[in-house]
Amino acid sequence: MRPSLEVADIFRAAGPAYRATHAGHLSLHQLKVMSAIEHCRTAALGGHVEACEDCGHRRIAYNSCRNRHCPKCQGAAARTWLAEREADLLPVGYFHVVFTVPAEVADIAFHNKAAIYDLLFHAASEAMLTIAADHRHLGARIGITAVLHTWGSALTHHPHVHMIVPGGGIALDAERWISSRPAFLLPVRVLGKLFRRLFLTRLIALHAAGRLAFFGSLAPLADRWAFLRHLSPVRNKRWVVYAKPPFAGPEAVLAYLSRYTHRVAISNRRLIAFNETGVTFRYKDYRRDDAGRQRIMTLGPDEFIRRFLLHVLPRGFHRIRHYGLFAGSARKACLTRVRELLAVAPPPDDDLREEPLDARPPCPCCGGHMIIIDTFERWRQPRAPPHCTPTTGRNSP
Repeated sequence: MRPSLEVADIFRAAGPAYRATHAGHLSLHQLKVMSAIEHCRTAALGGHVEACEDCGHRRIAYNSCRNRHCPKCQGAAARTWLAEREADLLPVGYFHVVFTVPAEVADIAFHNKAAIYDLLFHAASEAMLTIAADHRHLGARIGITAVLHTWGSALTHHPHVHMIVPGGGIALDAERWISSRPAFLLPVRVLGKLFRRLFLTRLIALHAAGRLAFFGSLAPLADRWAFLRHLSPVRNKRWVVYAKPPFAGPEAVLAYLSRYTHRVAISNRRLIAFNETGVTFRYKDYRRDDAGRQRIMTLGPDEFIRRFLLHVLPRGFHRIRHYGLFAGSARKACLTRVRELLAVAPPPDDDLREEPLDARPPCPCCGGHMIIIDTFERWRQPRAPPHCTPTTGRNSP
């Protein structure tokens, strides 16, 4: 069911004024994201007319923007990605590990997103792979699927990495599978210390190489000694690495991934109202563990848009990455070896799998199959609009 309020509604109403007020302060990429969300599934992007093969009912379906920051477009993208990952599931427990950085580092990341987000991925994955390979802990090569989130529930800038990790790995001699304990994967304090060391060492190297930029109140950090003084408090601070209890099973892993891998900033379902008082939405107060954790917040339209745009990713940046057994070209060979060690049958070949179902929703009148009978270009309506209801709840083919 389509939510009654969408981010696109807020952008269409308040976006023009926001762009005028902040002219010269928005990047071209941010402007393109705003435009894509505003025009998604409208006549601006064109579309097609569908007709039911059984009862003849017709409807107009507008094209989607397919921008990865658009809340409406990520459902289909997540389902496609999820279907591709099903063949990689293993019959073992899966753990959920979260790596985050202190506020002092998040401030630096705000103006250096590509460099710091990339560093966050590398430091977190290296810490996991190193500690897992240590014979004092697991002593095995593990597989990791990592997803970058840059937001807190209230849309604040809070970069962190979620990792989904099988409960075990291949022994370093590749001759056996080593399982982790049922409710314990790796020691989080040890992970946190190594993660902190790896991250800070490379962050200082980035600064020495002149690859970091500083603006506004952080401009003095361009000086090396000021930069080192800024980092001094975090050298002895505990860096948060959080390991959640293992998932109930592979299906629960997929359900989690389908919700989190393609989400950006806020989903339309969290929006409650948009009126003269501002934008009202639901959020979680993670400082509370009681029933009052679910809270409601109202922001002015400009502040809501500003917070949303904080999470526009650098162009071409990959926010889903795979490491260890799941990395690159060795993925299939590693998964094949894991299944051999676990005595698990391989998944069916791609050419033997069933064809994907038609993504078009069924006819609202009789549930029949809808077919495309006409298309129209951007900014144009059908030449003779049928008696139908425009649909905006899905991607076009």
